[in-house]
Amino acid sequence: MRIISGKYKGKRLMAPKKLPVRPTTDFAKEALFNILENHFYLQEITVLDLFAGTGNISYEFASRGCTSITSVDAHPACVQYIHKTAKLLDFPIRAIKNNVFRFLDKVRTHTDIIFADPPYDLPAEEFARIPELVFGNELLADEGFLIIEHSKFTSLEDRPYFSFQKRYGNCVFSFFEWTTNEEE
Repeated sequence: MRIISGKYKGKRLMAPKKLPVRPTTDFAKEALFNILENHFYLQEITVLDLFAGTGNISYEFASRGCTSITSVDAHPACVQYIHKTAKLLDFPIRAIKNNVFRFLDKVRTHTDIIFADPPYDLPAEEFARIPELVFGNELLADEGFLIIEHSKFTSLEDRPYFSFQKRYGNCVFSFFEWTTNEEE
């Protein structure tokens, strides 16, 4: 795993091999951040990284200057690795061990970017719960994005608040935002 840009550009991180993760590829991550940097000043936003795994996406935000990042994962070793790495690199990442769906039910903050990278084999109804909880609990800031990473075999285009998607090989980023439904 490598940090693509920012303060720690090029830094390689070695996560323990036993973690149940599938990190976002460098190619897809670079494309995602090109989109985000055209919409946001990353130094001024809040980020919620769901199904954070190794913390790959959180580290990229932190390296690029984001100062408010919360990473949530249910696996204790993943959360421990994120916490250890954030401390080592002095990144402003708060790592939380929790079931993502329970967390989304209880948290009450407005976040600029919510990134979710659930297991690709998650059932379709579970994928659909993510935007339902985010928008139902009004967790996304007015001009924010919910981004769900999934395989090309999962379709989220028919979900409320869906805006657009970008595909990079087998990896797809589906973007959701408030304005989509307001225009209908």
